[in-house]
Amino acid sequence: MFFELIATIVAGVGAAGLVLAANRLTGGRLPRWAMPAAAGLAMIAYTVWSEYSWFARARAGLPEGVVVASTVETRGGLRVWTYAFPYVSRFAAIDRRSLRTHPELPGQRIVHVMLFARWSPPSQLPVLFDCEGDRRADLGPMTRFGEGGRVIDPDWRDVGAGDPLLRAACAEGGDG
Repeated sequence: MFFELIATIVAGVGAAGLVLAANRLTGGRLPRWAMPAAAGLAMIAYTVWSEYSWFARARAGLPEGVVVASTVETRGGLRVWTYAFPYVSRFAAIDRRSLRTHPELPGQRIVHVMLFARWSPPSQLPVLFDCEGDRRADLGPMTRFGEGGRVIDPDWRDVGAGDPLLRAACAEGGDG
């Protein structure tokens, strides 16, 4: 966040510098408000670009084997243009490299779900998916495993066959 603030300020100073140079080249013919207006517009433009390009930049930085499963689009607030052009502010990804199965329970898989939000550090959560029962159970430090690696009494949550995390975790081949 600090670096984006610095980049926003640099964009404003750069635009003001360009207007200053243009004003000198034209012999001082530009209006006095041109420099602060250019700086403000450059800062707003950089901020909007940064918001709208965050998801693409974050997705491009994901390692191979991590599949984006769902996104959350943001609308409203003081950004009235987002009603027409929402932007992705959060997303969840499945780390298919962490996929674990149990030989006695082929329809169940444990994978790490990675959660990303615009101004928050990423977090990771192991989740048990029941691909045949369309349900999932979040695993935590209190999760108990029995002999042979079975999860004892998982707290199942029905999610339905259309759940994007379930579909990505249960997809064959790793393409999500």
